[in-house]
Amino acid sequence: MLQRLFIITLLGLGAVVLTARAQECKDSPLLTPLTGCHIADCTSSDFNAAELTISTTADTRTKHVEGKYEYIHYSCTGKSALQVRRNSEQALRSAGFTLDFTGYDVPTHYVTAHKGPQWVAVEASEMTGDSDYKLMTVLTEEMKQEMTSNAEAFAAEINKTGHVAVYGIEFDTGKATLRAESEPVLSEVLKLLKNNPGWKMRVEGNTDSTGTKAGNMTLSQQRAASVVAWLTKNGVAAARLTAVGMGDSKPLADNGSADGRARNRRVELVKQ
Repeated sequence: MLQRLFIITLLGLGAVVLTARAQECKDSPLLTPLTGCHIADCTSSDFNAAELTISTTADTRTKHVEGKYEYIHYSCTGKSALQVRRNSEQALRSAGFTLDFTGYDVPTHYVTAHKGPQWVAVEASEMTGDSDYKLMTVLTEEMKQEMTSNAEAFAAEINKTGHVAVYGIEFDTGKATLRAESEPVLSEVLKLLKNNPGWKMRVEGNTDSTGTKAGNMTLSQQRAASVVAWLTKNGVAAARLTAVGMGDSKPLADNGSADGRARNRRVELVKQ
């Protein structure tokens, strides 16, 4: 079954809360609503990710985008989902957007479009003569780096969640050989372990989906072992560390993009 773009689970929220939230929402200047449609809910973020539908065939495809994010949920009276879709298509074309996808998969109509870095997606569904639709806009941009990759930041995340993703530990392509530029980050991991002598850590290697699953599993195990070997060589007791290869089984992002693959290639430290 087609995985939907937008899913909102409202548990334990009464009508008063929903009304108050809707009153705080504003229509998007990128796509104004149809007459008879009003905002039911909304959310926004300075930076978030979205999977935009670009096909509804058996091998449903999505496009991963990241940036300034806005979501608006509309409820409509006397408007069909097809009417929402056709109006959205025409409005976006008139505004100079390229329609990347427009289609139908029972019971939902989809429109996905972009103009430069700005993406707009609409999902409209029928509801016994009426309809509702979700509008999502993403202005793609690079995330402003606000976190630092040092021992203190690693410790804070581990204390909070029990694990931390570590970037900057680089290997030769297709190999488990550590590159010289990995030294600064490895030194921070070493500092983390020396500052917390009672911690035992599982060092997990993670790859993107390039290559075979068996090959990725082997490579990730070898890379995790290389990190453990470096740490033990520099003074960490071997009994405190376990190397585990996860292959491509724990993606954090879409492997269909270069940025997504880069996020998935990482080392994770998991407190035991």
